[in-house]
Amino acid sequence: MPDILHRVGIKSSPNAVYEALSSIEGLAGWWTRTTRGDGSVGGVIQFRFEPRGFFDMKVLELEPPRHVLWEVVDGPAEWIGTRVGFDLREEDDHTIVLFRHQGWKEPVEFMHHCSTKWAVFLLSLKSYVESGTGTPYPDDVKIDNWN
Repeated sequence: MPDILHRVGIKSSPNAVYEALSSIEGLAGWWTRTTRGDGSVGGVIQFRFEPRGFFDMKVLELEPPRHVLWEVVDGPAEWIGTRVGFDLREEDDHTIVLFRHQGWKEPVEFMHHCSTKWAVFLLSLKSYVESGTGTPYPDDVKIDNWN
């Protein structure tokens, strides 16, 4: 199965990056302003990109400040059952984020789009943690007619 993989360095502590990845407020600061739900293990976080679409993620694993793993439980058919993970490690004065969106059944065109959008949002995460201001949806960089 193909996966989406990205790596980004954020000039901050693993704790600050972990907080942006594991709290509802943090997620709303870099991914989509319309984020709500239960961010604890077993809870479901709802990400809304209205009017375009939505994703519901079940929180599978939280290991502060090193690891976050979700499973997509509702949203586009191509995403259902896939997993989204973030592994963090400290390197000099940066936190390295190793991102993966794994379990795609096949590399459909929508996967190509999502790979680019994940990169856009990971740069928003970097900005959010480093400066306090991200570019979450609907203020993100638009890449095509899908958004």
